[in-house]
Amino acid sequence: MTLDGMKIAIIGAGIGGLAAARALALRGAKVTVLEQADAIKEVGAGIQISPNGFAVLHALGLGNDLRAQSVQAQAVNLIDYRGKHITRLDLGQLENQSYYFTHRADLINLLADGARDAGAKLRLLQKVEQIEMGSTPVIHMANGASMSADLVIGADGLHSITRTAINGTSWPFFTNQVAWRAVIPNDFDRGPEVHLHMGPHRHLVSYPLRDRSLLNIVAVQERAAWTEESWSQKDDPSTLQAAFSDFCPEVRQMLSQVNDVHLWGLFRHSVAPLWHTEGVAILGDAAHPTLPFMAQGASMALEDAWVLADVLSSSSPLSQRLTTYQSRRETRVRKIVDTASGNAWKYHLSFPPLRWAAHSAMRLGGSLVPDKMLHQFDWLYSHDVTKAPANPR
Repeated sequence: MTLDGMKIAIIGAGIGGLAAARALALRGAKVTVLEQADAIKEVGAGIQISPNGFAVLHALGLGNDLRAQSVQAQAVNLIDYRGKHITRLDLGQLENQSYYFTHRADLINLLADGARDAGAKLRLLQKVEQIEMGSTPVIHMANGASMSADLVIGADGLHSITRTAINGTSWPFFTNQVAWRAVIPNDFDRGPEVHLHMGPHRHLVSYPLRDRSLLNIVAVQERAAWTEESWSQKDDPSTLQAAFSDFCPEVRQMLSQVNDVHLWGLFRHSVAPLWHTEGVAILGDAAHPTLPFMAQGASMALEDAWVLADVLSSSSPLSQRLTTYQSRRETRVRKIVDTASGNAWKYHLSFPPLRWAAHSAMRLGGSLVPDKMLHQFDWLYSHDVTKAPANPR
């Protein structure tokens, strides 16, 4: 069934909102994306698109373009903070090898062009202040304008107005961890691999972007002092450098090249109890914000967008379609969110005997049963929502 004539308004021109716009417009819906910024843009940073996320981009007809502007990942290297190699996970052994490092801005531009090409309209400087619920919901903007739609989709991120409208106010808690992100020149001839340096109370992830001319850096530190949850917050590079001053020369050399760095506090959010109400739904971070320790934020938003468009294409009543959307997604995203939340401690072991034992086990596992280490996440990477049954595992 197509969605011919269905009027859909999407709040937020991020990864999930733009992917949903293309998926829905390709099915015949009249889609308008409302973005509060003055341009479709993203703060420069890298993201990982794992095979489950790439499956959606491929199904949307954007796979080849994504490949052309990304680095195909070959391996993940686990390294002690002093520079001692622990183990290497060969991503080439994955059943689906479509694992990519891409620049967030490149993906946003690709999705925005794809949404427009499919017929979606993108309207800028549209800050949403209120959503009036009902069988035909109405969106009220800060500039005094308003618009109605058959369906409003909130893809409005961590601080979602749409989530609050459906569920009321929720209160995330600070995890006592902060993250820095930066992009530097790849003057180290780093190949298409992740380097994950693990140390007491800290870890640092780096990988190449675009034509391998850049390196993306994400560094995480445990910290008692509360820090705002905002991707736009800047920090002094010397603070980042000092936090990792006892790490190996490779890390210190990378951080010495950081001239511009952003800092954000890591908060644990609950998965939204309700993802929809009459004529309104949410997806991506608005529904299930996650910590970055599984690199799944973008891929989960892509999966949401596809599944929502898929269930909306059925002939059942809208309320039933939206209920099906949540039921097809909730168990999976809860497992991903919980897995990410439980991952950080593995990278931050501070008690030397425990760290030695854990790293020795990783080294032995990587040597004796490398397939087992790699395939422990088959449930995540091998799952394809574009081909999935109605009740995926």
